[in-house]
Amino acid sequence: MQRSAHAVLRYRWWVVGFWIVAVLAGGFAAARVPDRLSADFSVPGREGSDTQADLARTYGVDGGAASVPVLTAPAGRKIERAEVAGVASALRARPGLLVLDYGSTGDGRFLTDDGRSTFLLVFAPPAAQGAIPSDRGLESTVTTAAQQQGLAATVLSYQQLTTGDADPEEGAGVLAETLIGAVGALVVLLFVFASFLAFVPLLIAAVSILSTFLAVLGLTTVTEVSGVVQFLIALIGLGVAIDYSLLVVSRWREERAQGRSNDDAVVTAMVTAGRAVLASGLTVAISLVALVVVDVPLIRSMGLGGMLIPLISTSVVLTLLPVLLSLAGPRVDRPRLRREKQASAAWLAWTRGVIRFRWIAAGTAIAALTIAVVPLSGLQIGSSGSASLASSGAAHDTLASLRAGGVDNGVLTPMPLLVGPGGDVEAITDAAAAVPGVRMAIVAPPAGNGATAVVVIPDHETVDNTSVAVVTAVRQATGDRPGYRGVTGPGAQVIDFQQAVYDKFPYVIALIALVVFVLLVRAFRSLLLPLKAVVLNLASVAATFGIATWFWQDGNGSAAVFGIAGTGAMTFWLPVLIFAFLFGLSMDYEVFILDRMREEYERTGSTAYAVEHGLGRTGRLVTSAALILFFAFAALGAAPQTDIKILATTLGLGILLDATVVRALLVPAMVSLFGRYNWWLPAGLARLLRVTPSPLKPDVAP
Repeated sequence: MQRSAHAVLRYRWWVVGFWIVAVLAGGFAAARVPDRLSADFSVPGREGSDTQADLARTYGVDGGAASVPVLTAPAGRKIERAEVAGVASALRARPGLLVLDYGSTGDGRFLTDDGRSTFLLVFAPPAAQGAIPSDRGLESTVTTAAQQQGLAATVLSYQQLTTGDADPEEGAGVLAETLIGAVGALVVLLFVFASFLAFVPLLIAAVSILSTFLAVLGLTTVTEVSGVVQFLIALIGLGVAIDYSLLVVSRWREERAQGRSNDDAVVTAMVTAGRAVLASGLTVAISLVALVVVDVPLIRSMGLGGMLIPLISTSVVLTLLPVLLSLAGPRVDRPRLRREKQASAAWLAWTRGVIRFRWIAAGTAIAALTIAVVPLSGLQIGSSGSASLASSGAAHDTLASLRAGGVDNGVLTPMPLLVGPGGDVEAITDAAAAVPGVRMAIVAPPAGNGATAVVVIPDHETVDNTSVAVVTAVRQATGDRPGYRGVTGPGAQVIDFQQAVYDKFPYVIALIALVVFVLLVRAFRSLLLPLKAVVLNLASVAATFGIATWFWQDGNGSAAVFGIAGTGAMTFWLPVLIFAFLFGLSMDYEVFILDRMREEYERTGSTAYAVEHGLGRTGRLVTSAALILFFAFAALGAAPQTDIKILATTLGLGILLDATVVRALLVPAMVSLFGRYNWWLPAGLARLLRVTPSPLKPDVAP
């Protein structure tokens, strides 16, 4: 780090020029990245995804999503079959639509109990890459055709229920959410620095974000990248870059206050805080890149795209930031209302109290984490149920009306079953219709190649692992019939993700934990500290998931705070992504604190002094960094999509829980309890890892 810092300062104008070019190119890339992102949720090699692709080839439609137009006759009369046929004909005039309805089949199960309303099933061509699915054009056609028949009409779909009456393209947008997060971060930075120096981390964040967009644009040329990544770059990139800058700038100020020259202070800050930043950035990157072992394009792309965020932020902080501090730091560090010569008196007092009552502190923190973990046992994987989506609007009211009329929400999750040429369509249809939990099975017109789709409608929506048993039952009842090719639909997608992602997820966790453990053993030259860090991180993440399950899935407060009923399940990609980011980001704070504790121990040989002054120096920084990330996630929580709200609030909650209960209470208590064993690294292991051994030494009194 010392050689790197001297090299950066020696070639400072080359460094500045490089990042100026990266920022200009990044501004160009940021406008183009959203159009190149993917909305692909397929799981290649699984029945649901393969059948969906087969259905797209044979019928040209997306079997994983369906729109459900609902027609209603005027009060006092029942709907006529000819009226429905007229609306269906208008829909079939639109290119590429597959329409199933009461008018063409005469099947009374399309009708509500009173015969006044009916639903249609409409499958549209797959959306263009990166496009947000929308029923607006379809809704216009249905409304016009229904009015000509004297009927009222509404279009139901998960997209409509998600956005209510709003246009899915509308919203604050990534830029607006980033600006909101930046304002919150600036408030915290002004409190921490009490000078114009507060704007330097924001400048570093802007460079990091735009440069990351440039890197992601390049990544999209070689692989698909999920649309979620743009939110992660903007908001998590903002928080990570500012957090890393905060640590380095604070250490630079501290060294300046101790009387060092400006460039000497920069080099010392890089050797100490810069080393912690490097370890932290690598930890977050490792947590994310480990997702590539999951054989799901969506998850892999999130891992690859997300990995770029900490790597580029770390690069900017370790190169551009020392140059800025060397060139302009003393000039912008005014009016210098806050000094860094002494550790925070409040944090010193807090840490002394924790050390004195360390058994009570550790027991209290462990009890709190244990209580928070309990709801995790009920975690369900799938998609948000319809009850947790729009709580008002035409789509919500229409679904409620259908359910009152005896047509449940299973119409939102049909299961297209594909039968190959020459297959026994009738036998397969009868077998599927006879499965308990199935409302009806409708035969679609044959495709051009002789294949036929049989659309199976369950009684209840199949959105999580408690409701997809009917999908498995239909597969078992029809799988041995001649011509069976497979079942797809939302429920089949849930099963695909469960098998492809969560069967391997324990191995992903083990891989991340092992690699991070080895990295931290090298960084801290300790065996016990890294082990404690990994275990506490896993406990912190588990507690966060427990609270999120209780709040979002079980609905204990989500309706009161966000107006969203309990989701019933966590969307399949959320736990994986939340774990990877939260494990890495939480480890940041562990590294920041333990690195300073190790430094103080090396200087004094006293564990008590190391804990007291290590947390005394970093406590305010870690708390401020957590608040900055929290503001970034709060801005992300303003997005209209329920899944993005869950992602943002869970990450924000996890960061605050980790910075308070774990890092401010449990970590100092446990380090104090472990005493001299914190700093022990056997010679054999040290040789294997190519670091200096750290033998056991008597603990010096503070």
